[in-house]
Amino acid sequence: MTTFLITYDLNKPGKDYTDLLKKIKSYAWARLSESSYAISTTSDPQTVYDGLKPFLDPNDNLYVISLRKPYTGFGPKDVNDWLERNLTF
Repeated sequence: MTTFLITYDLNKPGKDYTDLLKKIKSYAWARLSESSYAISTTSDPQTVYDGLKPFLDPNDNLYVISLRKPYTGFGPKDVNDWLERNLTF
């Protein structure tokens, strides 16, 4: 399994992005911030992006970035535990 950071800026006011979030949450995930999730998957980053792209507007921004140890930060215990279980060197 590989862990990716999905980070985004959704720029269409009033648009319902529920389906995008459902797609992100179809993976094993942890929410890192309001607009970023860590996911664990056997897919490559292009496949993950291609699955999310239909839910975006042309003025939205979204990146899928590989995550690996080491890392540092502070957040909720459940997120910290998820990262410890899912990130590798």
